[in-house]
Amino acid sequence: MAENNKPSQTCPLAAKKCGGCPLLALPYPQQLAQKQAQVEKLLAGFAPVAPILPADEPWHYRNKAIATFAPGPRGKLICGIYAAGTHRVLPRVDCLLQADILNKTIAAVLVAANGCHWPAYNEDTGEGLVRHVLARCAQPAGGAVQVLVTLVTAQVLLPGSRNFVVALRKAAPWVTTVVQNINPADTSAVLGGEEKLLFGPGRIQGVLQGLQFAISSRSFYQVNPPQTEKLYAKALEFAALTGKETVLDAYCGIGTIGLCAAAHARQVVGVERNAAAARDAAANARRNKITNAQFICADATPWMAQAAEEGFAPDVVFLDPPRDGTTPACIAAVTAMHPARIVYVSCNPETLARDLTLFTAAHYRPTRLQPVDMFPHTGHCECVVLMSKVR
Repeated sequence: MAENNKPSQTCPLAAKKCGGCPLLALPYPQQLAQKQAQVEKLLAGFAPVAPILPADEPWHYRNKAIATFAPGPRGKLICGIYAAGTHRVLPRVDCLLQADILNKTIAAVLVAANGCHWPAYNEDTGEGLVRHVLARCAQPAGGAVQVLVTLVTAQVLLPGSRNFVVALRKAAPWVTTVVQNINPADTSAVLGGEEKLLFGPGRIQGVLQGLQFAISSRSFYQVNPPQTEKLYAKALEFAALTGKETVLDAYCGIGTIGLCAAAHARQVVGVERNAAAARDAAANARRNKITNAQFICADATPWMAQAAEEGFAPDVVFLDPPRDGTTPACIAAVTAMHPARIVYVSCNPETLARDLTLFTAAHYRPTRLQPVDMFPHTGHCECVVLMSKVR
């Protein structure tokens, strides 16, 4: 197992239990050993577990950051993250896990927002204006790092928004687009359904496996780019594509896995129920001049069940569900299409173990299992599993 032996760092919020990186005090090699043991305990009964792929850089790896506004001393805004298990904001704009450019961006957002004298949203009363700031960074091929800032507000009216953009851009010229997201609901969800573009194109450009991807405030995009390269390379290795296969990318999001596979397949079909993400996936195909991929806006499970009845038979299926894993109905729909191989990307070994039990019962045998440390200093671990049809 390769190990990163860089010294541990300390965070002033650790004693206040922010909860963001519970393994921070544990040296990185020991974190890897702990995650390896966890995955083997849960999954070794299904297939041999390969040594975990460590992060070359376990600090400042996150390309996405969220901070919450709250009232501070003398009527000023503060922003930071919630203490674990509470909605009490711990005021801090820098984080050891977030890309340094995002830490600087959030600090600049706070100063610019205070310059506009905006009140923080109060969850108890429903009064106030600014709720959160979401910042994302990416680097297009051959270009400088781009940062997208999404300011989440409880109301549509945002007085002084032009002054905010001018002040923010002066302090943080790397910010290439600013979006206002309106979320008036009494909810713990960060983003609402309505957005207004305040500056720039509304998206930033990232690169993955040599392809360009447009990333918006709502896009699902893996938060650790170097580890994502390793994760996707392993998923494509497991898929063993020869250029002749039909590939189905379920839960396709903005099309990242499917489009990375397209150069090695005959055709790719992606299914995504979020309409904006499905449109982004199609746009990303055009952006990369990929003509053998199509994307369908539909709920993957009923779509696959219907496709199986109509005789659709992909050779390889990629599954990359959320932390809750997939469902028995989805597993039944996938296996009804009788693919030769299923490549399952999971961010939760516990739900993966549950789902592999159901796949095994449906005559799909896990043969390779690779953990990837996508989230150093946290308890989370990503896994890629290859399942082959038992004949």
